[in-house]
Amino acid sequence: MTVFAHEMRQNCRMLVVWTLVIGGMIAVCMAMFPEMEAQSADLNEMFASMGVFTEAFGMDRLSIGEPMGFFGVEVGSVLGIGGAFFAAYLGIRMLSKEETEHTAEFLLTHPVSRFSVAAQKLAAVVACIVILNVACAACSIASFAMVDAAIDWEPFWLFCAAELLMQLEIACVCFALSAFIGRGSIGVGLGFAALLYFLNIVASLSDKVDWLRFVTPFAYADAASIIPNAALDETLVGLGVLYAVVALVIAVSVYARKDIAV
Repeated sequence: MTVFAHEMRQNCRMLVVWTLVIGGMIAVCMAMFPEMEAQSADLNEMFASMGVFTEAFGMDRLSIGEPMGFFGVEVGSVLGIGGAFFAAYLGIRMLSKEETEHTAEFLLTHPVSRFSVAAQKLAAVVACIVILNVACAACSIASFAMVDAAIDWEPFWLFCAAELLMQLEIACVCFALSAFIGRGSIGVGLGFAALLYFLNIVASLSDKVDWLRFVTPFAYADAASIIPNAALDETLVGLGVLYAVVALVIAVSVYARKDIAV
């Protein structure tokens, strides 16, 4: 597990920074809840007049005057976007950086198979994402306690699980892309995550493109769909798992045969 340990050490500082930033933003957002609760009637009326944008951001199904509703609208966006970018950044760099940083020649001359290298790098990606989400869940719980608000535990944990699955799916797809791309991969990864987020907004705005929900993992990680019903869309989750598995098979197959120029 030398490669795994090396990747964890290399990504430790970045993991700490992203965790502090996302966790801090969660705390700041929840700290605003008491003020929002006092003005909830006026704010709900204002949001209700925003037309299709009210539906796009789930404010027709979640009330920001309630703790879980506010958590879903505000914290859901922070964790969703921040977590997706973190996952994309990790996944897209994990294989491609060996070419970008010219370290492939050193790594691949060691008595370790390319399959083992890819597997250990993937394990490091998964470990970093799990650590980030555990820390953010703990920060969210502490933030609820900070504003003396009650947590509805079932939808809370379902939402956390959906965010974790969403980030893992994005990481796996970006991991596959990194097997094809050498230089300039970071922009591709972050752009891919942003595109998926945009597709979910578009799917929420119009029924004509509802099929986009089957493409973007943000659809099954949408707090507005999870919190009111305390349930996940099993079809969308299943598709997400399928996409991730297919991406991993492609990643390992391509990387094992790739002629890496160093």
